[in-house]
Amino acid sequence: MFKFFLDKRWYRWSILGSLIILISTWYQVQLDVKINKWFGEFYDTLQEALTTPGSVTEAEFIAYLFTFAKIAALWILIAVLTGFFVSHWVFRWRTSMADYYHDQWKKARLTEGASQRVQEDTLKFARIMEGLGVGLLDSIMTLIAFLPILWGLSKQIDMLPWIGEVNHALVWVAIISALGGTILLAAVGIKLPGIEYDIQKEEAAYRKELVMGEDNPIRAAPPTIGQLYNRVRGIHFRSYFNYLYFNAVKWSYFQGMVIVPYLALAPTIVKGAITLGFVQQITRAFGRVESSLQYLVKSWSTIVELISVWKRLYEFEQKLKITPSATTTIKS
Repeated sequence: MFKFFLDKRWYRWSILGSLIILISTWYQVQLDVKINKWFGEFYDTLQEALTTPGSVTEAEFIAYLFTFAKIAALWILIAVLTGFFVSHWVFRWRTSMADYYHDQWKKARLTEGASQRVQEDTLKFARIMEGLGVGLLDSIMTLIAFLPILWGLSKQIDMLPWIGEVNHALVWVAIISALGGTILLAAVGIKLPGIEYDIQKEEAAYRKELVMGEDNPIRAAPPTIGQLYNRVRGIHFRSYFNYLYFNAVKWSYFQGMVIVPYLALAPTIVKGAITLGFVQQITRAFGRVESSLQYLVKSWSTIVELISVWKRLYEFEQKLKITPSATTTIKS
């Protein structure tokens, strides 16, 4: 699966391509930092205009909006071009996997479900890695950029409800809440990777029997096909139950986190110690840091699917290593 990074034929794409993605993602994050600064300045100006009529001219107010439009337009352009390049980069990764399996096809075809591994699972692996990989990179870059910003802004926030004085309070709130959520959802969803793997395994057996039945009237006949489908139904129903309480915990956590920064800011806000612009700037920085730390939480369902695909491809490659070639089998 990872020969893409080891094969010299793919160095131009694997190494240089990774560098391009790294640089473009970092630039997007820097633009997001500029937008965060703009939020603070804009809402301070908005507060001044509302409390002191005539203090801000119409031209000055509109100039702020055009400033945002320019930054946002550049961010959109970089995001679109990066997404286009990443799609091509990931497809090259899939191609390197497919080339290896094609070269090994004489042995690969002796393995049950080989065609599905080569076609469907490589496609799933590429698509999942495209989303998860870029998301992980963006989370790391965002954390590196926004954590110092949140640390600096949190100097003015030294009180928490029910706790009292805490230096750089919002930084610790973001870290503890994100870490707690990650541990909670990992514990609740610990069974999901195994269930997803079993789903793919049962679906593959059911699909194989149907394919065999296209050429052989004895196959895919009752009661065999019914038994296979009952197993498929059973594992799906089991997954529905597990995802029921997983989603209940996940969405309760995310909805609860909406009010957390405002709750942490409550003592400072009611004292009137900060401006509206500062509230917008620090809550946005808090959201970026917290979102980065919540990468595993937000991506858990996709990670579960990736683990399932990886296990199938890993088992497939292990079988290729121990399976004798077709020519060797015939000679013996």
